[in-house]
Amino acid sequence: MSPEPYLGDAPHTPVRHHILSVLVENKPGVLARVAGLFARRGFNIYSLAVAPSESHARYSRVTIVVDAEAAPLEQVMGQLDKLVNVVAISDIAPHDAVERELMLATISTNVSNRTPLLDILGAAGAAIVDVDAGAVTVMLAGTPSACDEFERTIEDFPVTELHRTGRVALPRLGEAAPK
Repeated sequence: MSPEPYLGDAPHTPVRHHILSVLVENKPGVLARVAGLFARRGFNIYSLAVAPSESHARYSRVTIVVDAEAAPLEQVMGQLDKLVNVVAISDIAPHDAVERELMLATISTNVSNRTPLLDILGAAGAAIVDVDAGAVTVMLAGTPSACDEFERTIEDFPVTELHRTGRVALPRLGEAAPK
């Protein structure tokens, strides 16, 4: 088994959030209906990521991190299940999930901050993906807590842009099959 990348201090999502993995038909308007359901019911979406699922262009996987304290999880799942284009819904408990997030950040550089920045990038497992004379764009893929920690670590540098994708998650291997 290959070693895990840098994961940060806290390996899992706080318990108050639930990760819903929703398999939907890949049709126009489906994501709008899913997001609209959350908006109409007043559910808070903490993170949302969507992409075609596996090798089938017919389906997309939507990973939704929802604030479970604001709305009962059963109610959220029941409402999602009523949508015509929803094929399957899985609730992945944070401690049973392998979660990852991607962060891109553009940081201004100069002679005085390059070496300390390179040291931080190396320690965090981040990679430089673009560079010019006065800035670098770096990438970190890791747990949400690793991205949080990395963001705190680079806050003393002149960050000109920062973007995070939101979480994607799968059940840990060896765990019970998704619901």
